[in-house]
Amino acid sequence: MSDTSAVVPPTTVKCLVWDLDNTLWHGTLLEDENVVLSEAIRKVIVGLDARGILQSVSSRNDHDLAWAQLEALRVADYFVVPEIGWGRKSDAVRRIAERLNFAPGTIAFIDDQPAERAEVAYHLPEVRCYPAEDAATLLGLPEFSPRSVTVDSRQRRKMYQAGFRRTAEQARFTGSHEDFLRSLDMVMRIERATEDELSRVEELTLRTSQMNATGVHYPDGALRALLAHPGHEVLVTTLTDRFGSHGAVGVLLLGKHREAWHLMLLATSCRVVAFGAGTMILNWLADQAGRAGVHLLADFRPTDRNRMMEIAYRFAGFDERPCGCRGPVSGGSGEDVQLLHLVPGRRAAPTMARLIAPDLTDRRAPVTSGGPE
Repeated sequence: MSDTSAVVPPTTVKCLVWDLDNTLWHGTLLEDENVVLSEAIRKVIVGLDARGILQSVSSRNDHDLAWAQLEALRVADYFVVPEIGWGRKSDAVRRIAERLNFAPGTIAFIDDQPAERAEVAYHLPEVRCYPAEDAATLLGLPEFSPRSVTVDSRQRRKMYQAGFRRTAEQARFTGSHEDFLRSLDMVMRIERATEDELSRVEELTLRTSQMNATGVHYPDGALRALLAHPGHEVLVTTLTDRFGSHGAVGVLLLGKHREAWHLMLLATSCRVVAFGAGTMILNWLADQAGRAGVHLLADFRPTDRNRMMEIAYRFAGFDERPCGCRGPVSGGSGEDVQLLHLVPGRRAAPTMARLIAPDLTDRRAPVTSGGPE
């Protein structure tokens, strides 16, 4: 049972921080001849990882010896940004949260020593603390059970590890930022979403706020309606480079009218802003619309967090000028939503990444005439 209780449904844990001695394994590394990792705890480690919950370590131990033991037990790769040393556990947990850019309320800590749990709880009251005897039960607790587990969730730890390697490489790189981006050998794929991928799209609309043009969350049912409705496109963007996958980084919901395409939603992950992902997506869409001979209309709802998305739209050339193409869609955008306008033209291919994307210009494709918009 947790040392802390909540009167509201618990926030899903994003990272569990393990103590080692008599918590992750049975025994004390510096005193016992052998320490043992039980199969029950191994199952928890693997299970949390499969659910997209990151795991780290805060342990009072010699770093090299402890890490070598984790490698010998074949679980070292499951742990990110470990803190193994002799300082306070609360300081270690705080550093882990900061490196992952996670709020303390999404962090959990498990330790066999009541004094260590109390010290963390005192300095970081939002962190949930658990005694070691609860370790084998964690997979059954609601806070360790995400509502849905997507393709990207299952790869989250590997994506973070690739990100750390990428950041370290950038710190060593001596050229310009543009040269560094070119050195990554990035490949951006824009693909029509399938029913199996809708959970990735829904997760992006839910998790993304700074780079979400409307702040609207599209639940599974709404996405399925758009996917089934003729004249609509549900597109998901992924990005990879030589370090690994960034996962799904963008979603576009598009209604195709005869005179204009209506960009109902563009959301991109904040973690790829520095890679120019939003600009590449908008330039590709403008090029497609220019080739199709239609204007672009884009919903934008200003919030206190999505100023960067407004800048991206303005930089791409969107404005509020009147145009007859607005007629079919202007009534359905909502009073607090701006309907931005662009007369698109051909755009150059991106120079920072190789782009693989569908052709949206097939004039035989149906256009919208009412429906989910």
